[in-house]
Amino acid sequence: QMQLLESGGGLLQAGGSLRLSCAASGDTFANYVMSWFRQAAGKEREIVSSISWRGGRLYYADSVKGRSTISRDNAKNTLYLEMNSLKPEDTAVYYCAATRSLTTLVKEYDYWGQGTRVTVSS
Repeated sequence: QMQLLESGGGLLQAGGSLRLSCAASGDTFANYVMSWFRQAAGKEREIVSSISWRGGRLYYADSVKGRSTISRDNAKNTLYLEMNSLKPEDTAVYYCAATRSLTTLVKEYDYWGQGTRVTVSS
């Protein structure tokens, strides 16, 4: 069983940057595809970015493409998300999640963190 713990959220200004981290424990981190999802108030949870087991394949949602970087450090069991040029519409609770297959579907993720809130003010 894997445990995931996000950190790095907070109140940020539009145009600024954020760096989220997700520390994993309880299972072999490198065996999992890792992703960031987010859920804004009143909306469904959506994929933000995904990274394959060793980082060779990356996925970015159109809404964050070009201003986000996902990365992982398998030696440190940690997932990262860097995002710049923040917009108010980036406001959401951000979750990291783990799955054994290469997928962006919410329902196919096995483990979830508790989420970290990101608020972007204009």
